[in-house]
Amino acid sequence: MTSAARRGDAPPPAIARASAAPSAREPLLHRHRRSPPIQVHGNTTGLKASQVKALERLGRRRLSDDRIVTNELARELTELSNDVRRQVGVLLDRSGSVQHVMIGHGSGIELPDWGRLRAGRGRLRGLRLIHTHLAGEGLTRDDETDLALLRLDAVVSIEVRNDGLPGLSHAASLAPANEDGRSVEKLDPIHPANYDFDFSVWIRDLENELSRATEGQEVAEGERAILVSVTAGRDRETLEMHVDELRELARAAGVHVVDVVTQSRPKVDPRTVIGAGKLSDLVIRCFQSDIDLVIFDQDMTPAQARNLSERMELRVIDRTQLILDIFAQRATTGDGKLQVELAQLRYRMPRLAQRADLSLSRLAGGIGGRGPGETKLESDRRRVRDRITRLEREAKRLTKQREGRRRKRGRRGVPVLSIVGYTNAGKSTLLRALTQSDVHVEDKMFATLDPVSRRLRFPREREVIITDTVGFIRDLPEDLVAAFHATLEELRDASLLLHVVDAASPDIDRRIRAVRDVLGELGFDGKPELLVFNQIDRLDEAEAQALARRYQAIPISALTGTGLRELLTESEEVLWDDEDRVPGEEDRFVDLAASGR
Repeated sequence: MTSAARRGDAPPPAIARASAAPSAREPLLHRHRRSPPIQVHGNTTGLKASQVKALERLGRRRLSDDRIVTNELARELTELSNDVRRQVGVLLDRSGSVQHVMIGHGSGIELPDWGRLRAGRGRLRGLRLIHTHLAGEGLTRDDETDLALLRLDAVVSIEVRNDGLPGLSHAASLAPANEDGRSVEKLDPIHPANYDFDFSVWIRDLENELSRATEGQEVAEGERAILVSVTAGRDRETLEMHVDELRELARAAGVHVVDVVTQSRPKVDPRTVIGAGKLSDLVIRCFQSDIDLVIFDQDMTPAQARNLSERMELRVIDRTQLILDIFAQRATTGDGKLQVELAQLRYRMPRLAQRADLSLSRLAGGIGGRGPGETKLESDRRRVRDRITRLEREAKRLTKQREGRRRKRGRRGVPVLSIVGYTNAGKSTLLRALTQSDVHVEDKMFATLDPVSRRLRFPREREVIITDTVGFIRDLPEDLVAAFHATLEELRDASLLLHVVDAASPDIDRRIRAVRDVLGELGFDGKPELLVFNQIDRLDEAEAQALARRYQAIPISALTGTGLRELLTESEEVLWDDEDRVPGEEDRFVDLAASGR
């Protein structure tokens, strides 16, 4: 740094005289005469020709790579900003070359859309923003938001004095993950002439520290995700239950949940679901924690999904897309895969127009991007509509086949017991306990997708078909209900519904209501129903009995076999309504449940 620059006196000849060549004694700033002019971005309306030329000359500036900013550049920015009474800024790369020149208004500046440049794991953009502030306000929330959303190397704001000379400069960078929860590291305010550190070394050390923090993250299977939810009129208790459920859905999809972000708002932001400040914090947290995926509890509109994915440069999906992904993983039969693909295409159809949407790009892969229909998602709307039409035709054909099987079963007069209930309530465990069959059981939501049917023989040579259906969930996506309507039509011939409820759940009423709402939508709310409270082994006996009496339910534990005799006895009474039952005959159900006879 020259002595004149440190004193903030008149700029060296390289700045003061446009025609002068840079001096060998002043290597920090020189001009590129052969470079093509950089287009000025922003509010140029009303500027004089000389002012526009002064802005264009900024694009030919270059700093030494070891300086974050120089007094010469700062002075040229502040003098021009004072002249036009608007904020003026530049974006410099790490070699010190100006890549973009911007001009805003009196209280803000808009950055250009330079596309997707460098954004690797634990890496920064390789660009730093230097711009003026006319009111001497230091770094603003917008500055910190740009720093976070764009992964800039640094942001430097320079105060414009009344005489047009540079005042204090304020600089900040992203902070690596830390125990204090700081997202931004701010340097002490200082005159631009007094920066005495080597910027090239400083930014290299910062990026190395960010990379080490990324490498040191907990190693876990699956993608690393942050869950996001907005209260949107819900009370805190309801919000926590919904977030817990979203966490379970993420676990079922094989996602490693790193953190949860919530925001109290009366309603979601129409553009980005969460507010601008919370979005900025979220971006920084994702960067610090090496996040692959962000999952929103609220269903997003196509515009919201596009805005979020563009600003965060991460895959952003909502709860519906997460459920669709789980279904894509679980579908094993051709019928199930067809219905999943149909649901995916119906859901994603309005989102196909998203420009450069990471949440739908097949290149991104992973959660929210898999499934039988993923190669069709980059097709244009016409081809997708044609695919949906073909799938709907095939679904109708399969529906007719199922109707034929149901008619045959009806002619034989075999009653049907259908197990329904909220997902992960223990339906498959109950089917396995009653029939002693090798049914897949797993403590995850939607562990079983395709319907499973088994025979169950009662005393006096009676038998029933017992069927385990797909689990229900609150706010079941319409596309999912429509696509799986054919599968759920198996319930039409059910003689009795065994409505299984997790007795240990903290929100029993909500889960019961969610299941009955779906049954009502399908027209099956008039079916005979036995309410079955499963997992009573997780409660003390008195609490379990009181709960069963309150809801007029049958308390059981499918895992230990407790209550299965009472369940089968009640089922037989509903199915056959015998008057000539032999006393003590129900004792045979003990062996029945144990042997599968």
